[in-house]
Amino acid sequence: MTMRKILIATTNPGKMRELSELLDAKVEWVSLKDFPGLPEVVEDGETFAENAAKKALGYAKATGLWTIADDSGLCIDALGGAPGINSARFCGPKDRAENRHLIDTKNMEKVLQLLKDLPEEKRTARFVCAICLAGPQKILAQTQATWEGVIATAPIGTGGFGYDPIMYIPELENSVGQISAPLKNQLSHRAKAIKLLKPHLSALLKA
Repeated sequence: MTMRKILIATTNPGKMRELSELLDAKVEWVSLKDFPGLPEVVEDGETFAENAAKKALGYAKATGLWTIADDSGLCIDALGGAPGINSARFCGPKDRAENRHLIDTKNMEKVLQLLKDLPEEKRTARFVCAICLAGPQKILAQTQATWEGVIATAPIGTGGFGYDPIMYIPELENSVGQISAPLKNQLSHRAKAIKLLKPHLSALLKA
């Protein structure tokens, strides 16, 4: 019996590793890097769930593969939920080929500038992750989860990616950029959403 090939709709190696490890299914995982000529799906939804569904369906139709896509980001209460669905592009449009670390740094700098002088109790925020699994014809499963924290006054730690170094988790007494990958894989918004998706994927693979 041939192993099912599933596309994880990302070019981000950190996200690719995180999703495939957490889903832990007997499938062949591929990423968008395996389809270099593929047109990018436009993420013009108004919510994380809409964007995840658009990506999953769009890439599933383009490749013929079951596709898992997520849309995740940082929602800051003092900024009315921003950067929200624009988290990856908060400092301006992102180019797929642009340096990922540079984009992350610019995005964090913009958040810190906007929250400058704001007291800790007003710096509440959450990471949100919506995940969608789709085939070429339809959505097969969707999940969403959050991870609460506060925005630090400066980046702390160098681990993770995105906004991890400025997202401080009070109960851990660390930023997400300081904790180990195994711990993050237990607690994160993406980990929670993936854990919710895992039984759906298992059932679909058995069907």
